[in-house]
Amino acid sequence: MKFVGLVSGGKDSIFNILHSIRQGHELIALANLYPSSGKDEIDSFMYQTVGHDVVSLYDKCTGLPLYRREISGLSENVQLEYSRTANDETEDLLELLKEVKENHPDVEGVSSGAILSNYQRNRVEYCCSKLGLISLAWLWQMDQSELMGQMCDVESMDARIIKVAAFGLNIKHLGMKLQEIYPHLLSLNDKFGIHVCGEGGEFETLVLDAPFFTEGYLELVSQEMVDHGSEVWFLKMKVRFVERKKAVDDFSTVVAPPLLHGPFVEYPVDKFVSTQKPVHNQVLPLNLQSDEDHVFISNISSQGETLERQVLDVFVALSTQLQKHGIEFSNIQSSILLLQSMKDFAAINTIYSSYFTTPLPPARICVETNLARSTKLQLSVVALKSSKSGVHIQSRSYWAPCNIGPYSQAVSDSEGVTMISGQIPLVPASMAPSPQELEIGLSLQHFDSVKKLVAANKDQAVICFIVDTAYIQSVLQCWKSYGGDEKRLIIVQVSSLPRGVGVEWGGYSTKGQDGFLEVEFFEQTINTSDDYHYTVFHNPTQPIAIDIPFCSVPVLSVWKCATQVHAAAIKRYLL
Repeated sequence: MKFVGLVSGGKDSIFNILHSIRQGHELIALANLYPSSGKDEIDSFMYQTVGHDVVSLYDKCTGLPLYRREISGLSENVQLEYSRTANDETEDLLELLKEVKENHPDVEGVSSGAILSNYQRNRVEYCCSKLGLISLAWLWQMDQSELMGQMCDVESMDARIIKVAAFGLNIKHLGMKLQEIYPHLLSLNDKFGIHVCGEGGEFETLVLDAPFFTEGYLELVSQEMVDHGSEVWFLKMKVRFVERKKAVDDFSTVVAPPLLHGPFVEYPVDKFVSTQKPVHNQVLPLNLQSDEDHVFISNISSQGETLERQVLDVFVALSTQLQKHGIEFSNIQSSILLLQSMKDFAAINTIYSSYFTTPLPPARICVETNLARSTKLQLSVVALKSSKSGVHIQSRSYWAPCNIGPYSQAVSDSEGVTMISGQIPLVPASMAPSPQELEIGLSLQHFDSVKKLVAANKDQAVICFIVDTAYIQSVLQCWKSYGGDEKRLIIVQVSSLPRGVGVEWGGYSTKGQDGFLEVEFFEQTINTSDDYHYTVFHNPTQPIAIDIPFCSVPVLSVWKCATQVHAAAIKRYLL
């Protein structure tokens, strides 16, 4: 795709452009935001501004158009999830990208250098979503020591320290190249935990040369050290443009990390065993349960004559129940969306999306399974009476797939119980399905990556959806290598998964606590308690005896390790 590179002058934005080019995308323009006249540095939560005058020469260096806009807004909205706010500096970025798109209608992507900052990434994604652009954030969640080492390996990238603001960094480090200061940064990280890439604001850099500076580079003429107060120093540089005599081709060290890493490896899949989706007419009633903080609205379906009528009926019913409890769609933590046919996904998703327009939509599991003959979809949700938190990542990166629908990767309630959306084996950089031998390990790796990002590392109930029982042995082998608890794993067979993949991992984790959820396997009768909400995975052609309202997830078969069982339940303790 053709993309615009957001450049602050710092190493991260430049290195992300290198990765974008390395991924086969075409850089067609640069864009930069700068402070008002006479200012070198401003207190911005979003932008690096030291060295902005040097950035004005990047068009000469690259031979590409450089779009610049003065920062007029402030950090008015400091919420993690951004929504439109008058006089906020994010709106300056939106206007800048509008100008780029007006001049380059074929631009599709926006490159930015976010590594750890959810604040920065979220705001770039907000602007991209408004303009129909794709955020490219290849450095997202990369190990900082390794990342800095990779930057140093690009010999033709000349990045200098232009600002210092941390213990162990002082005036003598100003002007140093990355390769010179890298060992000292590693030492400071080891002793004091400072961020090797400066993600805590410890230092900032300015790039004078890079592999995509095809027309020339910047040569330092003079520099002035400025005391910014409170042990913060920065450089004012004077540079001159030097025309390049020889082309630079130094992309060989810019490489993507391995697709699989750690305990995640390839797993072969045995020959498929064909399973016919059974036909039945069991339609369970809408069920309601609630506790101090949750409202469980389960088994919402419709018998409308058309697909659109059924989807609208489902959401009218959901809206009615939310209103009865005094909450809104924005309060929904998670949803389980079951489809009669995955062919209907796009049409259903269009309507589904229209109800989730605020930041941090629900985490979601979506599968095709054996609903009643007349039912096109069934929806169950968990809504919260208090606040929620989570991650809704829309940027392309190497980390894990960006969301491909109106859902968040993970959403936590006030107790730290976290719903992890169903993770399918997509290659994050391209968002294409992986080869079959990578499916099991890659999708579980994505599940693990999301868990770690939200610090919900204590598995409570994990569901592995498969489309064929041939996956079971390899799923169990992968789960064991991962160190997963077999008592927490439910394997269920469904008829189809999004994008035609064979495996999807999803479920619930907590931030260190136990006791909120349990997994129980059972035969025809389940011993119930009013102290729990039950999500039951079962084959609807095989009756089960349960005497309280429950969330039904009809499937083709249910497995406890390698043994097929009648049904399985996730029991969630009611507060």
